[in-house]
Amino acid sequence: MRLVLARCKVDYVGRLTAHLPMANRLLLIKADGSVSVHSDDRAYKPLNWMSPPCWLLEDGDVWTVQNKAGERLVITIDALIDELNHDLGAEPGLVKDGVEAHLQELLAEQVNTLGAGYSLVRREYPTAIGPVDLLVKDGDGGTVAVEVKRRGELDGVEQLTRYLELLNRDPLIAPVQGVFAAQQIKPQAKTLAEDRGIRCVTLDYDAMRGIEPDEFRLF
Repeated sequence: MRLVLARCKVDYVGRLTAHLPMANRLLLIKADGSVSVHSDDRAYKPLNWMSPPCWLLEDGDVWTVQNKAGERLVITIDALIDELNHDLGAEPGLVKDGVEAHLQELLAEQVNTLGAGYSLVRREYPTAIGPVDLLVKDGDGGTVAVEVKRRGELDGVEQLTRYLELLNRDPLIAPVQGVFAAQQIKPQAKTLAEDRGIRCVTLDYDAMRGIEPDEFRLF
């Protein structure tokens, strides 16, 4: 992990163009090759970034990050404020809360919840950026990556999008479709998912556990 505090400007050239004027920013260069540009007022979300596989070329005060598609992130450094390099070691992975982990387990057992003819390939399917919750086959034999959440929010859609970008580079399983499954899915997350061709499925946790609703019982 490399952290660089610098006064810089950033230009992105690719499917569209974007410009960040000169200001103090944090440049984050990770071991997976990704480069992201952060400000002090956007929480975890970067102002701009380049996902792997990409390459960083440092030519004096001009850094150019380019991917296989020819998109470029050009960072021009006016002043270097501070820099830190540190090896974080192996990532043990996200430990989910009990409900979320149980949802994943139940959905793996009841994969036909996603549709007729669905079958499980593997839980926690490994990738270079972390395990996909479920990898399944649909009724037509197509590959589907499933991200399971208790509460479906924007970051979950972004996470699944990154998995899909990576999985679709594997000719042995591509093309891979995505399903975002959760007990509750926020409207913004559903809109983003559908815009990216990801299907949303709302899970009934109690029904999957075999617990009948009691709101209409007389006793």
